[in-house]
Amino acid sequence: MRNILLLILFLNVATYAQVVTVEDKATQNPLELVSVYNSDPNRALLTGSNGKVDIGKLDRSKPIIFRLIGYERIGLTFSQIKENNFVVLMEQTAISLDNVVVSSNRWEENKSEIPNTIEVITQRDVDFENPQTTADMLGMSANVFIQKSQLGGGSPMIRGFATNRLLIVVDGVRMNTAIFRSGNLQNVISLDANSLDHTEVIFGPGSVIYGSDAIAGVMSFYTFSPRLSMGDNVIFNASAMTRYSSADQEKTGHLHFNIGTNKWGFLTSVTYSDFDNLVMGSNGPDDFLRPTYQDRINEHDTVIVNPDPKEQIESGYNQLSLMQKILFKPVDEWTFEYGFYYSTTSDYSRYDRLLCPRGNTLRSAEWYYGPQDCMMNALTVINYSSNSIYDLSKLILAYQNFKESRHDRNLNKVNKTNNTEKVDAFSLNLDLIKDINETSNLFYGVEIVLDKVESTGNSENIITGEITPGPTRYPDGSTWNSFGTYVTYKNKFSPQYIMQTGLRYNYVTLNADFDTTFYPFPFTSAELRTGALTGSAGLVWHPQSDWQINLNLSTGFRAPNVDDLGKVFDSEPGSVVVPNPNLKPEYAYNIELGVMKVFSRIAEFDVTGYYTYLDDAFVRRDYVLNGRDSIVYSGELSRVQAIQNAANAYIWGVELALDLNIAEYFNFRSNFNYQKGKEEDNAGDTVPLRHAAPWFGKTELIFRKDKFEADLYAVYNGEIKNEDLAPSEISKDYLYAKDDNGNVYCPSWYTLNLKMSYQLLDNFELYFSVENITDQRYRPYSSGISAAGRNFIGSLRFNL
Repeated sequence: MRNILLLILFLNVATYAQVVTVEDKATQNPLELVSVYNSDPNRALLTGSNGKVDIGKLDRSKPIIFRLIGYERIGLTFSQIKENNFVVLMEQTAISLDNVVVSSNRWEENKSEIPNTIEVITQRDVDFENPQTTADMLGMSANVFIQKSQLGGGSPMIRGFATNRLLIVVDGVRMNTAIFRSGNLQNVISLDANSLDHTEVIFGPGSVIYGSDAIAGVMSFYTFSPRLSMGDNVIFNASAMTRYSSADQEKTGHLHFNIGTNKWGFLTSVTYSDFDNLVMGSNGPDDFLRPTYQDRINEHDTVIVNPDPKEQIESGYNQLSLMQKILFKPVDEWTFEYGFYYSTTSDYSRYDRLLCPRGNTLRSAEWYYGPQDCMMNALTVINYSSNSIYDLSKLILAYQNFKESRHDRNLNKVNKTNNTEKVDAFSLNLDLIKDINETSNLFYGVEIVLDKVESTGNSENIITGEITPGPTRYPDGSTWNSFGTYVTYKNKFSPQYIMQTGLRYNYVTLNADFDTTFYPFPFTSAELRTGALTGSAGLVWHPQSDWQINLNLSTGFRAPNVDDLGKVFDSEPGSVVVPNPNLKPEYAYNIELGVMKVFSRIAEFDVTGYYTYLDDAFVRRDYVLNGRDSIVYSGELSRVQAIQNAANAYIWGVELALDLNIAEYFNFRSNFNYQKGKEEDNAGDTVPLRHAAPWFGKTELIFRKDKFEADLYAVYNGEIKNEDLAPSEISKDYLYAKDDNGNVYCPSWYTLNLKMSYQLLDNFELYFSVENITDQRYRPYSSGISAAGRNFIGSLRFNL
């Protein structure tokens, strides 16, 4: 009897606890975060830091898939795994159509089945590239252009659009708020690149799934999640990093660690960075130098000659990022994950405004942002059990609090203007999948977003300290609410043809009450009620296993927000801007065609062409209020104007990528982007599209052997001539170089760079880089600060 019980126990353990170790074929190092599953990547198991995973709960009668970005996808039967003594070896490759899983529909899917163009940035990419901020991380992909008004910034541009026409999503929660403006935004730096598991950049409209603002793209960031142990033991994993950069004396430290049992997981992440003034390069236009800077000496504003014009005085700042996550998995069918996210900065200068001249001196004595505080609490509940309504469901409840402030004072003036904005944002996302049959399924869900804006303003006398009330930037107490529902249908007609179609309806409300204390508005409130219907249809065709052809038709929308309707006092002499309750969403209509071809395992070539038309774009035009085209405003007869759906814009472009294995240890990679666009300005004239970047690209030669990796690469940007600059850019002539005729233009530039890494021991990795080797002096398009000159970067990482 005892022998029978032991046999039953052995069989039970063999069935439910079968541990597999996944290793790198070349180095035999264990591979972490390998997805292991039968057919549905949303039900994947993940390997731990030791490369181990228990596959006892997978179906042994079906192939078992092992997938990790940067490695060849493997499908093995249980018998094959057993013959290899439960050790799976994975081989590195950058060339494959089928080694990436993405979440463009808010659930994981094979990239080879998605008609969208999607860029994936992995944790390994971040470790090797060592970006200082998340904006720098996006820029390293060579498909996203980054504008910077100051060192503490980074405003992404994607396919000719930027700011509130792009959507930021963190762990499934939208970060765009009711006060996201059309001017350059720096909010993406609130995210800590060192806490990201991976990032997906979805190019083209994504409004069907993600709602308002997803006109030109979605940047979706996925942070680390807690790990559970495979048995009754407690696991502990940790990673620490320290980094130094010479160009801005950057000093960064990062630590994250995980404690896990078989039901509970706890993950903590902390990053602190300190940046000094950024030093630009030596070889380039003298227009970018900073010959003078402002300071206050003995109670007097003074313009001082800069002893080193390459040093960009008042550009430094510091930043702290925290994240805490708790995972609870009481049974296999349910997971509960709570996340707390917090980021704050020191005060940091609006550097481009410090350069603005007035006559023969500088305009501003000080112009800076207060700490940019971002806090989020999110609870994610996933149910893996199937029923008649869904096969998978995910509920995300989130609360976010944002705080930002602006402080400016003109030279030799004693009064400083202070404006502070706070946004409370509540959101609910419910996303579900239902399999109709083996070849088709539905993705559907609802989203609710509730934003409330607090806005205060005052004037501060810097001599006496007296503070008097002042006008607010936005109507205090404004609310912006969005209610949306979507459905997407996916059908695999055959292994060669996959179709996706989707629809979404959004209803948006906005309420604002205006204070007439400082401005004699002829109104006291504004209301907006509007809806938006968007759709998409895409086809993926695999003529052969090494070909993929994508055709995608999609629409995107941006609903009016508080920034559009509430900044009434952005008036000019002789005119006043009033709210327009008939304002409706602006729409983007997009078509793109992409072709990907793999040549054996030697090369991969991608080309994508796209065209986007923006209709009903917001623009300021003459308006009629209560039957009158002019009203008395501040004692002056002023023309009535309002933000209206009266403009359009278009953008077209080409994206090219080549990946080539040229020898056993050598890989060649190149990306190139070209775009061109036009838009209507406030006067109704057709002008160059402001956020259409110059052509840009990146070319790399990569060497990998055993524990060593090196990347020699060039980054390059084209020129924008004076006649091709948007009028809004020409007006900021102090930020640009001058051509031979004395006209402002954006010069072309390039940098040569070298990055290296070496695994010292099993737990230590050393990184060393030299950026901008030739010490070029350049300023990326539309930026207010010059880029770093020759920059030496050293980093040490410890993994346990």
